[in-house]
Amino acid sequence: MIVVRAPLRLSFVGGGTDLPDFYTRHPGRVISATIDKFVYLVINHTPLVNRVSARYSTSETVNHPSELQHTRIKAALTDLGITNNIEIGSFASLPAKTGLGSSSSFSVALLKGLHEFLGKNIDKNELANAASRLEIELVGEPIGKQDQYAAAFGGLNIFTFNPDHSVKAEPVNLDYKTKADLEHHLLVFFMGTTRPAGAVLAEQKANLEQKIETMKAMADSVPEFHARLAKSDLPGLGAMLQDGWAAKKSLAASISNSITDEFYSAGMNAGAWGGKVNGAGGGGCIMFLAPAEKREAIREGMRQVAKRNELTDFCEIPVRFSQSGSEIIFKDTHFS
Repeated sequence: MIVVRAPLRLSFVGGGTDLPDFYTRHPGRVISATIDKFVYLVINHTPLVNRVSARYSTSETVNHPSELQHTRIKAALTDLGITNNIEIGSFASLPAKTGLGSSSSFSVALLKGLHEFLGKNIDKNELANAASRLEIELVGEPIGKQDQYAAAFGGLNIFTFNPDHSVKAEPVNLDYKTKADLEHHLLVFFMGTTRPAGAVLAEQKANLEQKIETMKAMADSVPEFHARLAKSDLPGLGAMLQDGWAAKKSLAASISNSITDEFYSAGMNAGAWGGKVNGAGGGGCIMFLAPAEKREAIREGMRQVAKRNELTDFCEIPVRFSQSGSEIIFKDTHFS
């Protein structure tokens, strides 16, 4: 038995410029950090059961992976030539579709675990590239690459997406105090609403031609965010989150909605320096950078919005940064 995990992430600025329709024309850039929330997979070799089982929000047991309904497991097993004698189960710290990259974290953990199952080594770059290929090419998701690279590498990174489809990963090294200050002033809330990323990104793709200059500015804002972060300029970082969110909202109408706008306004009115919605948009998680003395007012503002809109799944998500990318956390010594 193998247990593998991959972290979720917070994306600060540059999100959306990791789409191939953009970065093949202008380099995309994203700065993001993985957090202490994970997708876990258990992969079990079943030599006496000549079938394939997948257990997630539902349960499937089939004779061949081509019969599976789970698109990522189906495509990964087929691509790697694993046809039987395997059981895969998944668990997660948070619900799906929160905007924290859980689908890609699943893909990264899945491929990490399956390569271990086959006795093959795979480095971080190969793993991120394989997960991107799985989701974009094999499954056909209209998504970018930032989440796969974040989950594979772990930590705080700048990722540059080049026109030749290569990706450069640059770790951002912060001293302990700067990193602790950033954590302490971050507030993350699950709004209690979700929307599939593909639907939002498809609209963004359709609007690309008229929004290309906006996306260039978003990608080019990453070095400035890095510079402000190095100086621990938290109010300046908050202002950049606010500017980035305004730019991203302009890319497609479905990126925001009335409930999201209500949450955002409540946080800003309560004293946040700035904030944004994580992921493609349309729901999921919203985060703010805020002075310590404004945290309780922001929390109360968020609770009131959730109450007015009867969002029973709303909750605050405490986060700490995680340095580790996808990793094997357990392997039975008798595994074969």
